[in-house]
Amino acid sequence: MAVNAKKIAVYVLVVFALYVIITDPAKAADYVQIGFQGISDAAKAVGDFMTWLADGAHN
Repeated sequence: MAVNAKKIAVYVLVVFALYVIITDPAKAADYVQIGFQGISDAAKAVGDFMTWLADGAHN
């Protein structure tokens, strides 16, 4: 049952992405930029945390 819901969710997401790309490429580019910025911020936070741990976890 959960697998079917997962497949449906992925299908809906793909259809939405294709719809946005076809109807408004500029908005699609903005969404991609927002996604990459989020990934970049998350990677920076993980790097800062690992550096803090490597330095002995001092305040």
